[in-house]
Amino acid sequence: MSADNSHLIVAAAHRRATATRRRAVSALRRMDATGTTITFETVAREAGVSRSWLYNQQDLRAEIERLRARHRQIPAARQVPDRQRASDASLLRRLEAATERNRQLEAENRELRQALALALGERRTADVCGIRATAKPPAPRAIGPC
Repeated sequence: MSADNSHLIVAAAHRRATATRRRAVSALRRMDATGTTITFETVAREAGVSRSWLYNQQDLRAEIERLRARHRQIPAARQVPDRQRASDASLLRRLEAATERNRQLEAENRELRQALALALGERRTADVCGIRATAKPPAPRAIGPC
C-alpha cells in the first residue's frame, strides 16, 4: 500500500493560489499608486497571471473595472491614487480653517486701516496748523503670521 499524499498536493495548490492572488492585488495597488493605465492586460502582465484568471476573480475584476473607469474620466495629468485622495471630512476641515483665516485677516485689515486713517489725520492736522508733532508714535503692534 502506498501512503496518501494528496493533502500535500492540496496544500501546495492552496499556497500557489494565495501567492497568485497576492501578486495580483499588489500589482493593482502599485499601478493605481503610480497612475499607470489599468486594464486586464496590464494587470495580468504586471502580476504575472493570465487575463482569464483575472476575469474569473469577481472582486479583482470589479476593482479593475472601477479603476479603469475612473482613470478614463480623469485627464492623465490629474490622476490621483485612491489612497491619496482627500476625504470629505478633510476637505471640510481645510475649508473651515481657510474661512477662519480669512476672518482673522479681514479683522486685521480693518484695524490697520483705522490706525492708518488716524495717523494720516493727525499728520494732516499738524501740517495744516503748522504744529510740529512732538508726541511719540504709538508702539508698533505685532502682526500675526502670514
